[in-house]
Amino acid sequence: MHNPTELQKIIENAIPKIAYPTQPANLYEPIKYIMSLGGKRIRPVMVLMATELFTDEVVKALDVALAIETFHNFTLVHDDIMDNAPLRRGKQTVHEKWGVNNAILSGDVMMVESNKHLSKVDIAVLKPVLDTFNHTAQGVCEGQQLDMEFETRDDVSIQEYIEMIRLKTAVLLGGAMKLGAIVGGADERNAELLYQFGENLGVAFQLQDDILDVYGDPEKFGKQVGGDIISNKKTFLHLTAKQLIKEDETVILLGSHDIAEQKVAAVTALYNSYGIRELSNAKMEQYLTKAYQALDDLAVEEDRKSNLRELTKQIMERES
Repeated sequence: MHNPTELQKIIENAIPKIAYPTQPANLYEPIKYIMSLGGKRIRPVMVLMATELFTDEVVKALDVALAIETFHNFTLVHDDIMDNAPLRRGKQTVHEKWGVNNAILSGDVMMVESNKHLSKVDIAVLKPVLDTFNHTAQGVCEGQQLDMEFETRDDVSIQEYIEMIRLKTAVLLGGAMKLGAIVGGADERNAELLYQFGENLGVAFQLQDDILDVYGDPEKFGKQVGGDIISNKKTFLHLTAKQLIKEDETVILLGSHDIAEQKVAAVTALYNSYGIRELSNAKMEQYLTKAYQALDDLAVEEDRKSNLRELTKQIMERES
């Protein structure tokens, strides 16, 4: 069994060996660039970890892991265009470096590259692998569409928000786990339990992200605290507060301030007065409990699950 760090190294060593075409350079250089920017490689590690629950031949799932990582980075390239983001992991975004049109086309080719990786799996599992990947990829795109639509809607419900983050963030974790399980030889029930584990963990992770955006330590969290408040982003905290506050307090939640720090302070105080942090933590714990229940129900020896429990702990114990 490999620990998460060892699996991460397997991914990092494999990425530079991917043989992309060399021409046209402006099509393929952006792909090499975004794939080389690093990150924790959580999604491909989860693929390999799921495979290793059922077989010691973790290399069997390497191409699937690379497919998931390529797809994930494809979504980042296109998300950065939509968000007009200048930086990704502290470096210029692809569209800033090569232009929007090149970034769109390079992202499109990354989807093709993902499928090229998937085509290398054993023919015996090719169909369920492709079905799972396509279902996952389509869900992520649906989630991104909903996220964009929510920006111009004033009637977004909490249930709709949970569904959006399930699609945009969580299904990729669930899909990664299920793909690894399929390649590892898991039966249908165990593969589905791992999907449920990954999906519920993904929802919990995003809810935690919402909480840390307001209450996190900016140095440890790595983001500007209060960014969601400044942009009136419809997070779980925002939508829960909107349900509970008095009518005359709406101006605090939605109002603009000349100084961003003043708005963050005012809205945070409003959250504190209604116990929004505690309500959000409770919702996060609800999904984390579901994830652990699926892992508990998995018909695999407990010692084989230990690395997955450790990874979950690492994912969810970010600094606040």
